[in-house]
Amino acid sequence: MFKKYRLLKWISLCIGSLVVIALCFGLWFLSLIPPKDAQIELTVAKDLPYLSENKITNRGKILAVVTSTKKMGDTNKSTGYELSELAQAYYVFQANGFEVDIASPKGGKAPVVIDKEDMISYDYAFLNDTKAQFKTSNTIKLENVDAENYDAIFFVGGKGAMFDFPDNKEIQNIVKDYYQSNKVIGAVCHGPAALVNVTLDNGRPLLENKKVSSFTNKEELLLISDAKSIFPFLLQEKIIEQGGNFIEGPMYLETTSYDKNLITGQNPWSTWKLAESMIIELGYNPKQRQKTGDENAVYVLAMYKKDGKQKAKQLIENLLLKENKPLNRVLLAKHSLISAMKGEVSQFFSLVGLVSFAKKSENKLAKI
Repeated sequence: MFKKYRLLKWISLCIGSLVVIALCFGLWFLSLIPPKDAQIELTVAKDLPYLSENKITNRGKILAVVTSTKKMGDTNKSTGYELSELAQAYYVFQANGFEVDIASPKGGKAPVVIDKEDMISYDYAFLNDTKAQFKTSNTIKLENVDAENYDAIFFVGGKGAMFDFPDNKEIQNIVKDYYQSNKVIGAVCHGPAALVNVTLDNGRPLLENKKVSSFTNKEELLLISDAKSIFPFLLQEKIIEQGGNFIEGPMYLETTSYDKNLITGQNPWSTWKLAESMIIELGYNPKQRQKTGDENAVYVLAMYKKDGKQKAKQLIENLLLKENKPLNRVLLAKHSLISAMKGEVSQFFSLVGLVSFAKKSENKLAKI
């Protein structure tokens, strides 16, 4: 009886110690996350030098297409277009001299997905932009679009696109005509769902033998384990089924594919590069801008994936201490949690170490 009591006491002490350790680690981890700047929510376009300085105008028009779908299939899960994918591309097009109109399958007010944890200054500027908000609240119904008025078309992601882009006849006709007349077509994340059922005049699928990127099976299933039963198909599988040469990059990092006038991006973090690639395809050098903290964090994560932790640390030092560039520590921390979700324990701790190193580097910069 005494031995049993000692065993129970030992087990209780072990469990208690583990709980304390977990709590301490959790508090330390949270201390690595910088507080959000409350002023960021007040950002307007004129606050951003990229938009307010050295303005370019009158180069033409680009049509952005967003979903009209509010719910994921037969579920009660809300959806819509991804704010960041529209806002960031919208401002790239505008900064480079193109007027942007916004259309949707049904027209009118388009449903939007707003994740404040991931929002940056450009996203808030878009929400505070009365002209842009008028356009998202009064989207042009696709059947009323005069496709001849636009130099390019951009399909915004958001899971709703999986439901109302693939079988939309107006989308199919515009994409076919644009591709065959060498007009620029861009699509990001779930936006390439607009391309999967397009048949060219030669009777072949548009995507056949084309380099294409989109939200991947791995990215989809990690976040929505029952995606196969919710969506009509998984986008990566459908693209491959249509004969596409699917280009898959690391999970939740930038990957952009080019195939002549067809430009596609894997996920929201591909939006900046994709939009600027569209500007290049339209015949212009993209206007210079400072990379965002998210982009620099993605750069660090890509370096970590490719060359390891030490190289990633060197890059962090260069960005923060030598070049005084922004770096989003939150995104680094999120990727550590993604590693934990995937069961990659050593990578989780390694990435947490990068977050800690970034915080220390920022503290050094503050003392200089």
